[in-house]
Amino acid sequence: MIRDILRVSSRTILLHIAFVVVIGLVISSAVMSAPDSPTIRSEKGLLDLTQDHIRTNPVKLQGDWTFYWHALLSPADIRNRIEKGGLPDRYINIPGSWLGYRLDGQELTGEGFATFRLLIKLSEQDRNERLALRLPTIFHAYKLWVNGELLAEAGRVGQDKSNMTPQLATKLVFFEPNKDTVELVLQVSNFHHHRGGITKEIELGGSNMLTVGTKLKVATDMFITASLLVIGVYNLMLFLLRRQDRAPLYFGLFTLLFGVRSLLNGELMFTQFFPDFPWELQFKMEYLTLSLGGYVITKYFECVFPNYVSQWFRLGSRIVTGLLCMVVIITPALIYTQLLMLIGVVVVLHMAYLMIGLAKAAMQRLEGALIFLLVSVVALITVINDFLYFNEWSPIGNTSPAGLLIFTIAQMILLSSRFTRAATNEVRIARELQEANDRLTDMNTNLEQLVEERTHALSAAHEDLRTSYEQLLRSEHGRKKLLAYITHDLRLPLSSMLGYVEAVKDMVKPERNEQYLKYIRDNTIRINHMIGELSFLSHLETGQVEYQMEPIHAADFLHRFFEQYELVVLDAGLDFVLDIGKGEDQQADFPILEIDEQRLEQALFNLVSNAMKFTSAGGMVRLALTMDDTQDPSCVIISVEDSGMGIPPNQLEQIFDRNYRYDRASTEIKVEGSGLGLAICREIVQAHGGGVHAESDGKTGSIFYISLPLYSISRKVTA
Repeated sequence: MIRDILRVSSRTILLHIAFVVVIGLVISSAVMSAPDSPTIRSEKGLLDLTQDHIRTNPVKLQGDWTFYWHALLSPADIRNRIEKGGLPDRYINIPGSWLGYRLDGQELTGEGFATFRLLIKLSEQDRNERLALRLPTIFHAYKLWVNGELLAEAGRVGQDKSNMTPQLATKLVFFEPNKDTVELVLQVSNFHHHRGGITKEIELGGSNMLTVGTKLKVATDMFITASLLVIGVYNLMLFLLRRQDRAPLYFGLFTLLFGVRSLLNGELMFTQFFPDFPWELQFKMEYLTLSLGGYVITKYFECVFPNYVSQWFRLGSRIVTGLLCMVVIITPALIYTQLLMLIGVVVVLHMAYLMIGLAKAAMQRLEGALIFLLVSVVALITVINDFLYFNEWSPIGNTSPAGLLIFTIAQMILLSSRFTRAATNEVRIARELQEANDRLTDMNTNLEQLVEERTHALSAAHEDLRTSYEQLLRSEHGRKKLLAYITHDLRLPLSSMLGYVEAVKDMVKPERNEQYLKYIRDNTIRINHMIGELSFLSHLETGQVEYQMEPIHAADFLHRFFEQYELVVLDAGLDFVLDIGKGEDQQADFPILEIDEQRLEQALFNLVSNAMKFTSAGGMVRLALTMDDTQDPSCVIISVEDSGMGIPPNQLEQIFDRNYRYDRASTEIKVEGSGLGLAICREIVQAHGGGVHAESDGKTGSIFYISLPLYSISRKVTA
């Protein structure tokens, strides 16, 4: 029902969305078209506003601020320094980063901390007014004093990276000067970003004017963001209904990416919604959305206009985008933020290349090519402006969300036309096929029985072929996995053995030849054992191991296991304890499991063997059986506890991974093994429908738990 509604009325829905978005943009543009703030610049840390009425005409604090490098000074500290005749004041132009500022003959880097000071002279009518400061994002932590009173903080200011906490936030602070001067003191520190300092304009004005302006900016950002997200979700729904056409998929992803990006820029709505969200992750999200934008729009263009994107460009786009994303994910912000201009160049090159293809498509009069080209030019201009703005080369603010919204509106109309035409053709073809089917039904009335028999035979043959194919596929998958394991795990020991062979051959140290040959022999035996375990693990992971499941008393199974391996543990100098929690006279009430006894015994022995390796002589290994009635269905818990050296708690999630090994330098225990035992144990337990996990405080031993579901059919079982 939903599919039919969307299919029939998709064009109408998209036109309505486009209409609402256009009206919203017009209203936002009308509301935000207030006259620009007067341009007044401060000189040598002093801003004269005695001839201006800032309550009704807010000003942007541009010009020279007093600059104290590598000093976090409070207003009292600054007054003391002035009274004592301290160092001569330095001045820095705001807005602007201190990156590249020349100090004592050297250019500053983006890392560091400083104090900024600005003295503002007010007119008589503004002295007793309620004023406000609109603070943009300041890289990357700051404190603000107004007339000696601390009014705003973002993050934690510190003198090194360990003592500061970065945060991005826009703020609106209010104050009443009650005198003819206003002193602004701003402490700023940055050790996480390529650029540090006050890179955007601080605005000063009447509280009512700035409050209204801020709310309008927030409303505009929310409108643009909501529009982008709604359009993105809608296009993804269209793709889910008709997966033959991937254009809505890539267009929806593109729109969602930049919808999320608009949350991370401008008024920082994301930070307002999630104030405790990690700063580093937030910044990575912003750069990742930007890095992926060029590649995703290229895939969309390729779907709309096939054969206009060359193979080399597709390959280059995939490689460059992948490298940029890896750099953003792996490196800290201090490194990847230096790539902002490079990312911008990559995005602009994508769009420029696509516009060349669009120009060719427009000259060939392909549907939608001309509209696509025109709105792409608008989007490209806004994106270029954004890169210039964030690199302090453009006075115009963040424009890409609006440009991208215009771009998405045009693409909505184009996609709706394509989708409606495809739906119409689908209905027509379905009708023609139905008519042809009716004719064929009339013609083949006498052949129904024969067709049914042939169909049944073909279905059976197809099922056999499918089964054979799946078996072959599992076998091939297991072979590839085993080859990968062997290639990865045997490279190091084989290389080591080759070195010893060369040493024996070249008679490097003849007196050690016997020692070298013994090492080669021992390593060969270990590699042979490792190959066997790798082969078995690859069969487990690819589902090639068959299990002979049968109902068995859990307590009887543990008794047999304990008796079989008791001497092995005792010979290792350890105590082996069995605790089943019930007496022999209550044996009939023991839980029943449906297991492959041989496989589960192998998994349990891997845990016991692991406990023996990491427990010194005189220690203890305890095997226990309990019931867990808190889960549905109830489970049987088999635990293996040792008194060994324990496992660090932060590594408990990794110990069941293939090749995980942990050796403490402080212990005298020398652990030998392939590192595959716990991985094999996990695969076997999961094949029984259960789970395995471990607990340890990292000091006094470890406990491994195997949870297995109870046998679901109640019937008597003979042990």
